Amino acid sequence: MSFAIAAAGTGGHVYPGLAVGEALVDLGVSRDEILYIGGQRLEAQVYPEAGFPFLSVELRGLSRQLTLRNLGIPRVVMAAVRTIRAELVARQVKALLGLGGYVTVPAGLAARSVGVPVAVAEQNAEAGLANRVVSRFATRVFGSFPITHRLPKAEWVGNPLRRPLAEFDRERLRPHALVRFGLEPDVPVLGVFGGSLGAGVINRAVIDMLAAWDGPSLQVLHLAGQGYEEVSAAASVSPHRWVVLDFIGEMDAFFAACDLVVARAGGSVAELTATATPAILVPGGFGSGRHQALNAAALAEAGAAVVVTEDRIHELAPKVEALMSDSDARRRMADAARKIAKPQAATVIAQALIEMAST
Repeated sequence: MSFAIAAAGTGGHVYPGLAVGEALVDLGVSRDEILYIGGQRLEAQVYPEAGFPFLSVELRGLSRQLTLRNLGIPRVVMAAVRTIRAELVARQVKALLGLGGYVTVPAGLAARSVGVPVAVAEQNAEAGLANRVVSRFATRVFGSFPITHRLPKAEWVGNPLRRPLAEFDRERLRPHALVRFGLEPDVPVLGVFGGSLGAGVINRAVIDMLAAWDGPSLQVLHLAGQGYEEVSAAASVSPHRWVVLDFIGEMDAFFAACDLVVARAGGSVAELTATATPAILVPGGFGSGRHQALNAAALAEAGAAVVVTEDRIHELAPKVEALMSDSDARRRMADAARKIAKPQAATVIAQALIEMAST
């Protein structure tokens, strides 16, 4: 029984897709029977390295400005549909999952054209354009939040997480994580990350904050992404213990080390709830509309996070200082995060795909 998973672009799409594939393997499906479909970004490295077959197609996103570049999109989409359709038929795929992003539309259309049932999984509190389009003919629609805006029929299952995060145990992992990153066991740790590419706004705000810091003692574990050199330069002359990395795949170790996290509010908010990590979220205004703002609002309403908008980024320092000084407040936020977590989403979706393939 063969399956296909269409997920491409940033880690917010790629790693949930990988989590579902690994859950299918745990349920008895061979890796050779799970085809990943994407372009030439992060997915082209992640899926083959994980041992899965990978089909690369040309992808192009729709520009939200009037541009001649958009005129070529139908040609690109139809070429991708033809390529994907041929592979689905050759592999006798029985069910396809789309994780949103550019690849979901041609993959969904290809599956529909050969009678393969389709499911979509949305990572954000507001659905992107691709998932909205494909959901119209999808057999199952999954959401990461109790309400997914613009995807009213979504089933709330959570955002798929890989096993190390789905089975996260902070007490067990923390001592090893602190040693791994060279951090002291008795000083609170502030974690910083902006997704798989990093976030310049957050990086610069943290640099400014630490340069003028007069709050309680702290250590910083900073995943700087493309801003690695800039942040490393600031850390090298800082009086604080400030560990800077560009990116790590083992996010369970990162969360285990952190007492509070400053982050964007993409699909990774599911990792914050699954690991019960208190957070200050700085939603980005990029991508498909207001999805990060809605993601952040969902966690804030539950009491699991505090929100700082980009236009008020100067408020980051006092909010960090207040929470780093108040372990009881952080504990309440962790409890709130735990209550809205759905760490078994990958298994739930994998089981649904098997059911779809069997009908």
